[in-house]
Amino acid sequence: QPVESGGGLVQPGGSLALSCEFSGYTYLAHTRGWFRQAPGKEREGVAIIDSSGNTMYAASAKGRFAIFSDHAKNAIYLQMHNLKPEDTGVYYCAVCTEADIATESLWAREDYYNGWGQGTQVTVSS
Repeated sequence: QPVESGGGLVQPGGSLALSCEFSGYTYLAHTRGWFRQAPGKEREGVAIIDSSGNTMYAASAKGRFAIFSDHAKNAIYLQMHNLKPEDTGVYYCAVCTEADIATESLWAREDYYNGWGQGTQVTVSS
């Protein structure tokens, strides 16, 4: 399964980078990305990248977060800037091995993802 790292505590306005390694998955796995679950809320899509490098972002993440992949390391990364308290939550790495789904109607649908990491906690607080 995917393995996340890089979570932690950061002050509002700060930056944090998350990593996810996909040991056991071919680098051709189609769509990979990040979801998060805030306390008391449902899990939601944050950002994804497909095998062609197409990306999709939640409205709350646009302009602040950047997702990119490293095929040599079989990993993806999420660079987060100008973090806000509402970004607090458990961040999950996910993979869809069946298709590229970087479209508005599909990218955030959890049922399309067949591999999930255990999650890493991100807390934005002063």
